[in-house]
Amino acid sequence: MELIENFLSEIVNRGNTILWDYLLIYLLLGAGLYFTIRSRFVQFRLFGEMFKVIKEEAVEQSGKKGTNAFQAFSITIASRVGTGNLAGVALAVAIGGPGAVFWMWVVALIGMATAFIESMLAQVYKEPDKDGFRGGPAYYMEKALGQKWLGILFSILITISFGFIFNAVQANTISSAVEEAFQIDPLWTGIALVILAGLIIFGGIKRIASVAGVIVPIMAVIYMLVAFYVVLTNLSAIPEVFGLIFGNAFGGMDTVFGGGAGAAMMYGIQRGLFSNEAGMGSAPNAAATAGVNHPVKQGLVQSLAVFFDTIVICSLTAFIVILYDNFYESSEDGIQLTQVALSQHVGDWASIFIAITIFFFAFSSVVGNYYYGETNISFLNHKGIWLTIYRIFVLGMVMFGSLASIQLVWDMADLFMAMMAIVNLIAILLLSNIAIKVLQDYTKQKKQGKDPAFHHKNVKGLKNLEWWGAQEEKK
Repeated sequence: MELIENFLSEIVNRGNTILWDYLLIYLLLGAGLYFTIRSRFVQFRLFGEMFKVIKEEAVEQSGKKGTNAFQAFSITIASRVGTGNLAGVALAVAIGGPGAVFWMWVVALIGMATAFIESMLAQVYKEPDKDGFRGGPAYYMEKALGQKWLGILFSILITISFGFIFNAVQANTISSAVEEAFQIDPLWTGIALVILAGLIIFGGIKRIASVAGVIVPIMAVIYMLVAFYVVLTNLSAIPEVFGLIFGNAFGGMDTVFGGGAGAAMMYGIQRGLFSNEAGMGSAPNAAATAGVNHPVKQGLVQSLAVFFDTIVICSLTAFIVILYDNFYESSEDGIQLTQVALSQHVGDWASIFIAITIFFFAFSSVVGNYYYGETNISFLNHKGIWLTIYRIFVLGMVMFGSLASIQLVWDMADLFMAMMAIVNLIAILLLSNIAIKVLQDYTKQKKQGKDPAFHHKNVKGLKNLEWWGAQEEKK
């Protein structure tokens, strides 16, 4: 096992160096800024609108209803809110310093525009299926760009990334947290996860949406309340926390945090992207399931999900860790650092609380991640046997992740995340003109006092659509 891990680590580390150091960081930030400017700062301009559309019920059209806005939000939050928020943030702060938090914020704020664009495009090019709708980057790569090979490549990458690698990350964090809190052997945790995950993922999107819609809001509220308590009881130290974050972000404090600004930026962007997934092409798969009357509405919902994930939950975790005495000298990393830090603030019960919280967060992520792969398996091949094989492999990776070393699992996640994001970002940059036209149609109708409703004829140049009036014309 150790020999295999060393071999994999060498390959994965080289790939990460090439993709992250020389390509993805610039592409990610550049695309986010481009979309922010092209959309006239849509993530800030329509921020209030996000809270209105998330409450809307699913619209039934031609016998298809899909999930409602909040359910689609819950599926994507189930994937977004997980180990990245509790373990990933702690890992970034411990290695990259407090400045990593600043770069998480930057990635999130400009990434809200990227999330808006990719999710809106997924809605435009969604297609009906037996459960309602499905879609995502693979679908708009084939239909809008006419590049099916690119859609196939993306489908393979996201299936491996989310179905296999990311689910191994979630399982790894759960087993580490449970071992720290209850001294339970990771093997038994892995077996329990496989059984529970199997019961849900064999139930289809409706069961996944139902589970995510219950687990995620409850656990998120409980965790935020505890985190807010820590912040309020340490209110006088918060200005110092912000000083550490901004000071380390721009190269200060190098004597304490050896990596300086470079490490802060690298780890902040990596962990920020892993947590909020903006531009990665994952959330659009959930966005496409929603039954809305205009694609922009689901784009806004998914933009809000990025804000909630990083600006709210990740920040709270970062404050907990930075407020921990001498956190930069701690021997713990990942989720165990979050557990120890919270224990100092609220008592020994915190370790158990974090274990339970991460179990629900990460388990809901396993379920959400699985669905992203399922959607793309359907894109690749509609035969049921492949879906069954995929499900078995997912459960196998859950077991593998429960037993593997933490560093290898996170490094593999970074590598596949980078490859996925590069393919998706190139696609949505090429489709940005269409996205902006759809946004303009929405704002035009809003100015006329209407509840915006989309029809494919509203935007010139749209082709190969399966919905938005196109389905009626094909009959």
